[in-house]
Amino acid sequence: APRTSFNFLALCASNFYTNSIFHRNMRGFMLQGGGMGDSGKGGESIWGGTFDDEFHPDNVHDKRGVLSMANKGPNTNAAQFFVTYERQLHLNNVYTVFGRLLEGWDVLEKMEKLPVKGAPKKSLA
Repeated sequence: APRTSFNFLALCASNFYTNSIFHRNMRGFMLQGGGMGDSGKGGESIWGGTFDDEFHPDNVHDKRGVLSMANKGPNTNAAQFFVTYERQLHLNNVYTVFGRLLEGWDVLEKMEKLPVKGAPKKSLA
């Protein structure tokens, strides 16, 4: 997923994600962030607006620590991303996988254990 990776790294390099929050934390599912403001939602790609999905059969949500772009439907990638807490095969070919966690496993474990506000959501699995 070369365009997706480039977008994410360019947003990182421009400090876009500095002080952004993780606005969705679902134990056993995923941790989502990368938006703007107090809600953590929204955001644009480095090209402005959104860009197309980049699916590849080798890039799948097959384990803990998969890095993927969040979207609002087909071809709507922008700035938001998520990291899986567990295998989520139903997300394949729906969300573009562009990386895997290499370090910080202890932080991911701590994030998953944090208490969250709001009612539990229905599982998509």
